[in-house]
Amino acid sequence: MTQRIFWLRRFAATLVRGGHGPDARLGVRLVSTAAVTALVAVPFALALVLVQSQWPPLRRLDRNTAERLHASAVASPGRVEVLDFLTNVVWSPMTMRLLVAVLVVWLLVRRAVRLAAWAAVTATAGGLAGLLVKNAVERARPHLPDPVAAAPGFSFPSGHAMTATTSCAVLLLVLLPLVPRGWRPVAWGLAVVSVLGVSYTRVALGVHWVSDVMGGWLLGLVVVTATTLAFEAWRTDIGRARTTPAQGLEPELVDADPEPPVGAGRP
Repeated sequence: MTQRIFWLRRFAATLVRGGHGPDARLGVRLVSTAAVTALVAVPFALALVLVQSQWPPLRRLDRNTAERLHASAVASPGRVEVLDFLTNVVWSPMTMRLLVAVLVVWLLVRRAVRLAAWAAVTATAGGLAGLLVKNAVERARPHLPDPVAAAPGFSFPSGHAMTATTSCAVLLLVLLPLVPRGWRPVAWGLAVVSVLGVSYTRVALGVHWVSDVMGGWLLGLVVVTATTLAFEAWRTDIGRARTTPAQGLEPELVDADPEPPVGAGRP
């Protein structure tokens, strides 16, 4: 117990001193990373509580939206075919994961090994987190008369919405440095359209509630935030400047050798 108190006091003293040694940098990174991740996780935690408690306003929103969109789908078989193509081909989780996989291979060819690892870990962590929450919550999918589509498994959060969120974030944060500045709003627009578009198809086809897709967005943002902060910690260790989402995760990707060799970090 005495030894544990000693190390806790040493850690606290290191943070208070605000020094620039390895211990101080590690302490600041740990605290700031935990704080930011927890802050981003608050909206998802709130959504989870509201879903689990069956909050009446949220239930009404889910039910009214599902019934209205379902009536429109039943009356328009051609529209259902378009929605089915978009959700199962254009924006399917498989399509999104293949895009990320191609990106990872390309990054390895470019010798951006750490960025490739970040992309792979983010996509994998997103899938595992979504599956874990689905099986923990065990929310049933909508049951509607004359269903126009079906999907297996539980409902919250939407795997399509979450995969689109994490995959589009990965693609954007990696590739933005290669996009001319004037075209970057277009890239952001395509990402937003993809996330909102696939989310709409899931609700319109009657296989998810509105709160399911919102949960997918929020949990996806939590995963991306956590892995991005870890990548930023590595950049800090090797003396590189912090970046913003508008810059991309590694602006040096435009260089011939975007990442320094292992062991080139600061002591």
